[in-house]
Amino acid sequence: MIERKISEKVLEYANKFPVVTITGPRQSGKTTLCKMLFKNKKYTNLENIDERQFAIEDPKGFLARFEDGAIIDEIQYVPHLFSYIQTIVDSKNKEGMFILTGSQQFEVMESITQSLAGRTAIVKLLPFSLNEAYKNLENVSLNKVLFTGFFPRIFDKNINPSDMASFYISTYIERDVRKIVNVKDLTKFQIFIKLLAGRTSQLLNLTSLADECDVSHNTIKSWLSVLEASYVIKIQRPFYKNLNKRLVKTPKIYFLDTGLVCYLLGIRNIEQLEVHPLKGEIFETFVVGELLKNRFNNGKDDNLYFYREHNGREIDIIVDSGINVDLIEVKLSQTISEKFFKNLKKFPEKGFASVNKKVIYAGKESFNFKNFEIYSWKDVGLL
Repeated sequence: MIERKISEKVLEYANKFPVVTITGPRQSGKTTLCKMLFKNKKYTNLENIDERQFAIEDPKGFLARFEDGAIIDEIQYVPHLFSYIQTIVDSKNKEGMFILTGSQQFEVMESITQSLAGRTAIVKLLPFSLNEAYKNLENVSLNKVLFTGFFPRIFDKNINPSDMASFYISTYIERDVRKIVNVKDLTKFQIFIKLLAGRTSQLLNLTSLADECDVSHNTIKSWLSVLEASYVIKIQRPFYKNLNKRLVKTPKIYFLDTGLVCYLLGIRNIEQLEVHPLKGEIFETFVVGELLKNRFNNGKDDNLYFYREHNGREIDIIVDSGINVDLIEVKLSQTISEKFFKNLKKFPEKGFASVNKKVIYAGKESFNFKNFEIYSWKDVGLL
């Protein structure tokens, strides 16, 4: 069993808070993590119809079975349980009583805000990071990493990545969409998610998507909300703090798993990925996903942005740490070129205590070059 890097943080929180809530996409390993870290806790899953019905009809009786707390999986199915859990933890005043998981962040977070504010730590668990999935990257190609993606089941059960992606879309994504919003034409949603995959790491154009899918602007917004709530995509906001510039304020879209993107783009093997015109965008998607995992695994907020001026000058990723910022350019090249640094050099640094300038590229070596830090894709976990 692969040890998750977030484990230390979860255990730390369980020693400080009466409740720990773990959210993340389906099949990211939430249940496995909970059972591994809290072996002595009772476990129940609200996807089980009988358990769910019991919790809905008799919440006090449902929770009375767990005198010392429990792991409760997929808590979003019975959100009113939060109020009853609040009463229990307030009366017992004991840390680490309940470990809750949920796969739809909006629903879970709304209920937490109402009932468990100040009583629960929030943990976001994404699928494997690069270094969790591959202990030794010596003989692993970038193409293999991008094509495979990071869902734990692929590695645990040796499942073909395309089969896993197909199963994931039909079993989880489409089902969640039906539950959260009323999808009248599933075929149009299927077209939408494939079109969206073709726009990963690009500016989000709602009008274009609505026209191509033949649905309304509001429908596209609704579908995007579901995918974001289910941790399928990340909507990356532009960075414009303290800057006196004419900046683009349209967000960018990223999928959170490159294997899923490859499947939606019709890429069925590594050879097809090698020559695909969107390989650069898929590589940038990988980098953003890894940076996000690194932050979540260390208990940090998202804080990832991008920078784009109206003249087209862009910096792929900005990590905002208040008065300190990291500027990151992502380049699908194995050779470092001076032109990689052009936009980094022109970033307006006034008002920041420090501006760190970095490039992540497809080469094998990491090193410093003048005032820039160069990172191999294999070392993205160090950022």
